[in-house]
Amino acid sequence: MEQKNKLKLNSGGLLVFILTVGVFGIINTEMGVIGILPLIAETFHVTVPQAGWTVGIFALVVAISAPVMPLLFSGMNRKKVMLLALGVFTLSNIISMVTSNFTVLLIARALPAFLHPVYVSMAFTVAATSVSKEKAPKAVAKVFIGVSAGMVLGVPVTSYIASEVSYSMGMLFFTVVNALVFIATIFLVPSMPVKEKLSYGTQLNMLKRKVVWYSILAVTLINGALFGFFSYMSDYLKNVTGVSYGVISTMLLIYGLANIIGNVIAGKQLAVNPVRSMITIPFALLAFYICLFVLGEWLAAMAVIILILGILAGYGQNTMQYMITESAPEAPDFANGLYLLSANLGTTIGAAFCGMFITLFDTRYSVFGSLLFLVVSIVFVVLRIRMIQSRKQAEIEKNIICN
Repeated sequence: MEQKNKLKLNSGGLLVFILTVGVFGIINTEMGVIGILPLIAETFHVTVPQAGWTVGIFALVVAISAPVMPLLFSGMNRKKVMLLALGVFTLSNIISMVTSNFTVLLIARALPAFLHPVYVSMAFTVAATSVSKEKAPKAVAKVFIGVSAGMVLGVPVTSYIASEVSYSMGMLFFTVVNALVFIATIFLVPSMPVKEKLSYGTQLNMLKRKVVWYSILAVTLINGALFGFFSYMSDYLKNVTGVSYGVISTMLLIYGLANIIGNVIAGKQLAVNPVRSMITIPFALLAFYICLFVLGEWLAAMAVIILILGILAGYGQNTMQYMITESAPEAPDFANGLYLLSANLGTTIGAAFCGMFITLFDTRYSVFGSLLFLVVSIVFVVLRIRMIQSRKQAEIEKNIICN
């Protein structure tokens, strides 16, 4: 047993790398199609808003399964669950690559989404337990790179491959990444049976708190604003700004890299003043989406705006996760499931809502959906902040009376 544990620790670096690439493949499958929505529309002879459902259906399924699936699989051998998830993702990507039927494409997008929250949440847990306790935070941080890389590299790389070769080759990129991680998991990841199972009741009790619901609603709306527009960013750049697919790929890469900058800034600011971070995000996004609508035809202005929006998106993701996990600190796993639920529900509703503005008006007005979401989100952010501050003030007064 001691020798096995030693081997486990020694192989921790390789295991974390496999998990990082695995998370990259999962996120890439989810978000990579954003950069090729116009091409999907052309390939399957549907409108761009209809093509947007390749993003929306995936996010909707993740939203539904996020708080449930990790709990259902929590008692199973983690290696077997990870192989199941990677196998389903690989098979579904193959179907997406070869089908010519849009309905089949949507089904192939929906099926793996059920296992998305299982793999991602499990990857963080496995990374933390695969190394010594002192190195656990660093291992988890490395896996989180896979999430960022799914946006930074996955979207523009897929967009470039699909635009330069074909839609099928773009989907092949998803397939290869997931297949390679599947093979690596078979041979290089040790068996990981679960010894303890979390209580469902303790975690579900968190839903009785108003602050949790304020956080869920705020995150759903803010993420809906972010991804409602981002889902159609490539179409916006193509039809409003009037640039080529090559330029679109570059702009998406800028946006993705800016996400990492936002993550770094958020990590520091949340430690100093989380309240300021929470209230800043919706107002800042509101201001820059207005700028985007006004200056959408100017390429230079759009480059700057997209850079800033990318920073705000990365900053916002960290802040939104903090909003939910801090509202239910006793049950971090369940809280992360609620975050995935809120974020993906927001993505689904946001993509549909912004797509409605494209259908009713044109691509330029897709940003109106994001603006409306942000205005409403400010209400729930303020309610959440006031409730926490009132609770802290009550605790201070109680301590003064007791002393």
